[in-house]
Amino acid sequence: MVDVPPPESPSPYLLDNQKAEAGRRFGALSSIFDPWTFRHLDDLGIGPGWRCWEVGAGGPSVPARLRERVGPGGRVLATDIDLSWLGSSGDRSEGAYEARVHDIGRDAPPAETFDLVHARLLLVHVPDRDRALATMVGCLRPGGWLLVEDADPALQPLVCPDETGPEQALANRLKNGFRDLLAGRGVDLAYGRTLPRHLRAAGLVDVEADAYFPVTSPACNALEAATVEQVRTRLVAAGIATYEEIDRHLASVSAGHLDLATSPLVSAWGHRPG
Repeated sequence: MVDVPPPESPSPYLLDNQKAEAGRRFGALSSIFDPWTFRHLDDLGIGPGWRCWEVGAGGPSVPARLRERVGPGGRVLATDIDLSWLGSSGDRSEGAYEARVHDIGRDAPPAETFDLVHARLLLVHVPDRDRALATMVGCLRPGGWLLVEDADPALQPLVCPDETGPEQALANRLKNGFRDLLAGRGVDLAYGRTLPRHLRAAGLVDVEADAYFPVTSPACNALEAATVEQVRTRLVAAGIATYEEIDRHLASVSAGHLDLATSPLVSAWGHRPG
């Protein structure tokens, strides 16, 4: 009997937050990238009393860290199109952040300004990236900082940079197919490297950027497994792989046979003059 993939979700995003695997992906992404993000936030001087907007938060780790840094006199607004993994909207209790449904690519901006606006792994998925970036810049107070972090898969396209055998070759084929699916949804696979230019064009000054990606880690394995499981039916529907090949790849990941890397995460920051 031939497995027939179910019809695609109406969500414009390939990695839908409502899927069960999304929570595992957010946990893995936090393990991989939170130390890098937190270092940048600390370097920007975030401290007591700051007002912060976490855009496209996904999971709770970054807004919780911001809340810790700004203290009871500060404010943290965390927004996303889906709050499934973030918490309840409207929680303004001391020691908590406010979670609010918001689509950065379509909705009007919050009616307030911020000392810090941060977005990670967001803009690359937003169809109208220029508008979204302009919205974030427009919400900065004079002197306020924008920190944007986005992937650039085209800079390093292999999930197994050390391709030594058929298991690694299969992993790289699946990853290339997955990125084809992303590109078909309007994802710009070379967006990360453009962030400094876009921040300067938006009027920010003292713009800097760097990049990070691990070559292998348990969290990378967890991210790969959750991602492949979430899109497996679409990989099959697109003719990229069979269910048997996907199961074989997931078994290799589970057994620890592969050194799995991530796409480079480009972090760019600058502040509004004033």
